[in-house]
Formats: sequence, structure tokens, C-alpha cells
Amino acid sequence: MNKEITSVQNTYIKTLVQLKEKSRDRKKSGLFLIEGAREISLAIKGNYQIDTVLYIPELISEAQVNSLARQSRSLIEISKEVYQKLAHRDTTEGIIAVAKTKTHELRDIQFKSEQPLILVAEAPEKPGNIGAILRTADAANVDAVIIANPKTDLYNPNIIRSSVGCIFTTQIATGSTADIISYLKEKQIAIYCAALQASKIYTAQDFNTASAIVMGTEATGLSDAWLQESTQNIIIPMLGEIDSMNVSVAAGILIYEAKRQRDFK
Repeated sequence: MNKEITSVQNTYIKTLVQLKEKSRDRKKSGLFLIEGAREISLAIKGNYQIDTVLYIPELISEAQVNSLARQSRSLIEISKEVYQKLAHRDTTEGIIAVAKTKTHELRDIQFKSEQPLILVAEAPEKPGNIGAILRTADAANVDAVIIANPKTDLYNPNIIRSSVGCIFTTQIATGSTADIISYLKEKQIAIYCAALQASKIYTAQDFNTASAIVMGTEATGLSDAWLQESTQNIIIPMLGEIDSMNVSVAAGILIYEAKRQRDFK
């Protein structure tokens, strides 16, 4: 018989609320919450370890329960009130998992091809942008996303939500700008910085060799360290009144140009 929790005052539920709300608690415990059947399925596919699954029995089929029982350490039936306390989204799917975080070290990246394509984002802050970048990276099947000088916890619920679970299907590493530049040079991966200075139009650049496309923030762009080590700066022409676009949109344009040149392989 599965355990059942119906009170929002339950000590374990209070602990999970802290995981939902506080980066510090996620980092300390090495645990985070995943909301939704699709996201949980993608996490399992991405080899995330599922610790506990909490669900509203009226909303989950017996077949789903049996499947989840094989993938997690424990199952807990919860009331709608408890679910609403833990849920981040307004929609009610009735299922939440507690999963273990990963370390995201540079040394753990495994390239899918001999000429890898990597997307690097320096100091992104907005969870929505990070999630959108990860979604684009999954759609284009890039080898990895590397986040330099991260400002936001990767397991922020807004990142998981905006990435629609692509955080679990994409290889992600984090590190300092200096460490990432050193890593790319060691692996002989060309560095293409999205920047205004000394740049050429992105469609004129050959991305068929091992390539890292590097994006800065809309507000400040890339740090000097990247510009000094850039193989070639690239630019997307701005044809209207503004001089920049959303970082996730720009990343999509550049990544898909590289994939087009590679015949979408």
C-alpha cells in the first residue's frame, strides 16, 4: 500500500515547498522538483534518478502508477490541496517527482559527433531565456549547452517549465568564462562570438568544423575575455529600429544556420 499525505502541514511537504522555492535548499540537498508527466518522462530518459513520486490518485491511471513504481524509490498519494502547494503551474496534471540533481561538469561532456556544435551562454539571468535556449538546443540536437558564470540555479522551476523538460534531454555544463575558454581551446573548438565589433554576417561564416557559438546578455553583451579569444565575431543584421534581439531568438537563428550548413545532421 502506498503512503498517503493529505495535510499541507506535513513536515515532508514543508521540506518539498522549500525545494520548490529556494535555490539554497536545492543545492544543499541535491534534490529538486519536477512537475508534469512529460517532464518526468524526459528526466527518466535523461538518466535522472527519481527519488519519490507524489500524485493525486484520481488523476493518474493505474498503469501510470505501476510504471512510476518501477522508476522511483517510493510513491506517495497526495490530496489536491497538497498538490496545489507544491505545484508551480496553474494547470493540474496531478503528478510531481522529487529527483536528484546532476553536477554538470565540463569534463563530463560527451560529444555526439566528431565536429561538435556547442552553444555557450554567458551569465544569462532570466530563467525564461535559459529555458528557451535549452528548448532550441534540443530541437537542433546540439552536442551541448555550456553556461558561463551562471546567475541562476539550473533547477529553478521556471527553467524546467520554460524548457518544457529539455533541461533533461540536453547535455549541460557550467563553469567560469576562463575555464570554458580553456576547455574549448583544448578541444580545438572554434569560438564564434555574437558581437558587434570586427564581425561578419553569420551566413558568411563556415560552421562545418567543431564550433562553439557564444551568446552574451542583451544588456551588456559578452565580456572582453571572449572577444579576445574569438575565432571570428558574427552578427545578425538588425533591419529595424532596435539594435538587438532576445538572446534565445538570436541563439536559434545562429544554431539553425550552423545546422543548415551541416545538412541538419
